[in-house]
Amino acid sequence: MHGMKKIPDNIVLVGPMGAGKTTVGKQMAQQLGKTFIDVDQELESRTGVSINLIFEIEKEAGFRARETTVLTELLERNNSVIATGGGIIVRPENRVILNQTSSLVVYLKTEVKHQLKRLKRDKQRPLLQGGGRRERLLKLARERNPWYEEVADIAFPSGRTSSYGMAKRIVTYLIQKSTTLENKI
Repeated sequence: MHGMKKIPDNIVLVGPMGAGKTTVGKQMAQQLGKTFIDVDQELESRTGVSINLIFEIEKEAGFRARETTVLTELLERNNSVIATGGGIIVRPENRVILNQTSSLVVYLKTEVKHQLKRLKRDKQRPLLQGGGRRERLLKLARERNPWYEEVADIAFPSGRTSSYGMAKRIVTYLIQKSTTLENKI
């Protein structure tokens, strides 16, 4: 976060599924007076079908292409907190977009044990269908965590903290950082 003089116009949350991007994002948007947008929900709203159905019909490649379009358009909006899907960073094009955006990219880091706890009742995520969730999440973490690090401006561990507490911690950090920099100018 070099040269942050005020709280960024847009904040993008990245991280694995179950890190709390949507719940933390909603809280942050409320605390900051911004609009909350979830990339997956926006995609479902635009297509009129579930993410699972898009995956089933168009496979992951089709879904990822749609995801890129939505991400690009959402980054053009103002005063938003944008929660991305866990796999947004899989596509190199999306990593370039996230690296080049003027939006602040926040990585919500989480451990697989926390993901398993948060996702144990989740039946909606295409990449978690069937057994072997722990192994699948570990594999995804090994593949994706370096990409989250690559695109992030800042990272916060999202362990046992509530979504409200996590959002408050990030917002407090942003306010302190912007105030400190303003005072130096």
